[in-house]
Amino acid sequence: MGECRMQKMLAFLSLVLVTLPPIYGWGTDGHSIICKIAQTRLSEEAADAVKQLLPKWAEDDLGSVCSWADQVKFRYRWSSPLHFINTPETCSYQYKRDCKDEDGEAGRCVAGAINNYTSQLLTYNSAADKAAYNLTESLLFLVHFMGDIHQPLHVGFASDKGGNTIDVHWYKTKQVLHHVWDTNIIETAEERFYNSNVDGMVDAIQQNITNEWADQVKRWETCSLNKTACPDIYASEGIKAACDWAYKGVKEESVLEDDYFVSRLPIIYWRLAQGGVRLAATLDRIFG
Repeated sequence: MGECRMQKMLAFLSLVLVTLPPIYGWGTDGHSIICKIAQTRLSEEAADAVKQLLPKWAEDDLGSVCSWADQVKFRYRWSSPLHFINTPETCSYQYKRDCKDEDGEAGRCVAGAINNYTSQLLTYNSAADKAAYNLTESLLFLVHFMGDIHQPLHVGFASDKGGNTIDVHWYKTKQVLHHVWDTNIIETAEERFYNSNVDGMVDAIQQNITNEWADQVKRWETCSLNKTACPDIYASEGIKAACDWAYKGVKEESVLEDDYFVSRLPIIYWRLAQGGVRLAATLDRIFG
């Protein structure tokens, strides 16, 4: 994000910020926002494929399924390591070094999961191959993991499990740093600026995509070497954002209030926007 644009957004948020008690949610809104943004950007072919694959209970609403992968972690225990990447404290990411589970099995991280479920969904138009997979579940996993990889602390330090062992206070409430980025910043913004309405935040981010960030969208959508998905790019951005914004200035028992909130919220908006744009572009490449 350009320094000038960042300064403008911080100045705007400083003007409108009012002191209200923070509101806490269930951690679903970030995923829902990314999927809502993505669904509005799908090509006709991709939109039709998504409609065919969504479970009936979703009623053609991609946003309603984006937290499914969290809900099934206890049923599919093997999927837990697929939601994140643990890195050394070098503020860098390398697939071969970092994409593995606690037992050292390669490819068992969120970047590897995105590659895997992308490959499965590419069989959608092949009658011979697609029977080998449950493509509805493949879609539900992919849309969730595309959200996870854009949350900076899902590509965080192994030493603190992506901020899960760093105890802080979000205003007056005890939290861990990871939860602040998963939920608290988004929920507090919804309460203060959007009447606790997630659609208001979606609309605001959509306007930024159309206007403020319009010149960046093509770059966000593009994958190097004509790949269908490029999670290594997103992961590298994620650990940089974690170091520059999530971890910066935070220590055990830090009290995170307005200064942290107002300076980090633009990063949340930016990563949600990137996640939505890139999810749509990936689904277009898969089904187009």
